[in-house]
Amino acid sequence: MTTPVKHERKYERIAFVAGPSAEAQQALAQLVAAYGNHPSDKADVVVALGGDGLMLQTLHRHMRSGIPIYGMHRGTVGFLMNEFSQHSLIERLEAAKLTVINPLLMRATDIHGKVHIHHAINEVSLFRQTHQAARLRILVDEHERMAELVADGIMVATPAGSTAYNLSAQGPILPINAALLALTPISPFRPRRWRGALLPNTAFVVFEVLESDKRPVAAVADHDEARDVQRVEIIADKTISIRMLFDPGHSLEERILSEQFGF
Repeated sequence: MTTPVKHERKYERIAFVAGPSAEAQQALAQLVAAYGNHPSDKADVVVALGGDGLMLQTLHRHMRSGIPIYGMHRGTVGFLMNEFSQHSLIERLEAAKLTVINPLLMRATDIHGKVHIHHAINEVSLFRQTHQAARLRILVDEHERMAELVADGIMVATPAGSTAYNLSAQGPILPINAALLALTPISPFRPRRWRGALLPNTAFVVFEVLESDKRPVAAVADHDEARDVQRVEIIADKTISIRMLFDPGHSLEERILSEQFGF
């Protein structure tokens, strides 16, 4: 008599995390009752219940762990999330497509000489802090590319973040697997018609703030802010690989492609 072969599943131990909304908390209770809940350090996968804000927080929290993150939409914006269902979760996880992304590393030095180091999954942005436009010098791989940009600000966006603030600022949508970064100005005044640039994801980008005492500038890596910056250095951190899971046919690659056609 032949003994049936038992196939081990990759994602049996699930750690759930949920946003504070009643919708997310109700989903959490349903799923924990059905599948249990493991500590994240002993889980095979983290399932995040909420919107893109919660997903970004979860990705930041676990970015060095190597544990895959699977989001289900129980919030406001759900571009990074899968559709919610409490049924067949294990099977959905087993069938999910893996997307690996590298975050940006921001090193910002303020006018007092303090260094602020943060990671960004979507983008690193510089913003004027007062009514006066920012004046910025742009260097790429230690070569000056623009002696002076006068604008409300500028950002460097990853492919994962290219459909977020970058798109609102008229920046390009990047396929998730593209080895590119989007350099996008925010309301540029001079040069007025400059729409930004596409850079290889190996690029070392530096922004120097001109007249930082008169025209103060803040730097933001996703949700971490440094104010009164003088110099901001940005590079993709290839030492960190963030693993995201998406249902077949609804991958981040497919969503970004669909976004380019207006869906």
